[in-house]
Amino acid sequence: MVNNAPVILSIVDRLSPDFSQRSVTRTRVSPNPCLPARLPTTGFLQREAEQNAPKAVLKQLRRSPTPPSPTTEHHEATEDTSPHVGRRGSVSSDSDQTSPTRTLFTFSRSQPSGGWKEPQPFEVFRAIERKDIMFLMEVRDRAFPLLLRKTGDATPLLHAMRIGQSHRDVAILLLGAFSRWINHLEDSEIGLPRTRVILKALRTNLKLGIDYGLYKSQSDLVASFMQTLVMSEGEKWIRAQVSSVSLALRSGNAGKPVSTAEAAVRKFATKELSKADAIAALEDYVANATTDLLLLGAWAMALESIEGEQIPVYYFARDDRVFKAFTDRVNANQATIRRTLSRRLKWQFRVLQNVLEGRNTTYRRKVEILTEELDDGDGV
Repeated sequence: MVNNAPVILSIVDRLSPDFSQRSVTRTRVSPNPCLPARLPTTGFLQREAEQNAPKAVLKQLRRSPTPPSPTTEHHEATEDTSPHVGRRGSVSSDSDQTSPTRTLFTFSRSQPSGGWKEPQPFEVFRAIERKDIMFLMEVRDRAFPLLLRKTGDATPLLHAMRIGQSHRDVAILLLGAFSRWINHLEDSEIGLPRTRVILKALRTNLKLGIDYGLYKSQSDLVASFMQTLVMSEGEKWIRAQVSSVSLALRSGNAGKPVSTAEAAVRKFATKELSKADAIAALEDYVANATTDLLLLGAWAMALESIEGEQIPVYYFARDDRVFKAFTDRVNANQATIRRTLSRRLKWQFRVLQNVLEGRNTTYRRKVEILTEELDDGDGV
């Protein structure tokens, strides 16, 4: 049964004579304009997140500098673990990389099957004049010292620069080959006498490129020069600065450890580079070296209280090698560090690890965050 009464009443109402005279009055809506506030842009939100997130993490570290003590079993397991277990290999120890010095010095004993014969120095100079890039790259891979060897009064790089502006691209290519050799140098070969000889020749050539102003076209030229300088004769300087930074860290925020490390690096760079704009191009290297001095100084302090492996100084300012070595050693000695080190040093360890971890933030920004926390913060 369906109730159709409403439908019938509606039809009757429409058929009534006065239906057309009636009008339906609609309620007028009063104007009420609304202008919503503009939302922040994505770029603004991203900048705020990058600035405030690290500060929030460090603030939490300062409130709780010492993590909860692990169980007895964890202590025993950590102490029994060899320092080499679970360690990440350094950048230079990847199995798929070919050591430049190994290729360099074993070439004469194992000739390739393609009929390659080590060229004479005049052939390298002729390739530079002809801009024979393929030949120069083959020399780079198979007989690298020829690119550094002085013949008469000129090296290949100097010869390219003397020709003039037309061969500037060849000079930049040679500098790129020098930087590539440095970056692919294996740790086990840095202390070899033959490697020292090549580093000395590299330092001379790189400084020559800086004096000719080629760093304006080759962005990593100045950093490569500083790396070569430190690797060849900077060990004494590094050890002296590590001692100074350790004293600053021991004094806490009053010692201004970040400022101390950065000032030492800048003084060293200013001494070796007379050109102001060349020093300005070194900012990334300065930031990298500053963080490495802080890590080396903190670990040197730890070794006064615990037994551990030192971080090789030739890791200095070579990307994140010092940080990886620092993290490996901290992880291998966690139980001893918790029991032995001071509350302040453990907090400094945690700050350094949290700020320097990852590659999404530039080294310069990391130094700024460390300055705010270790120099200007409330401290522990």
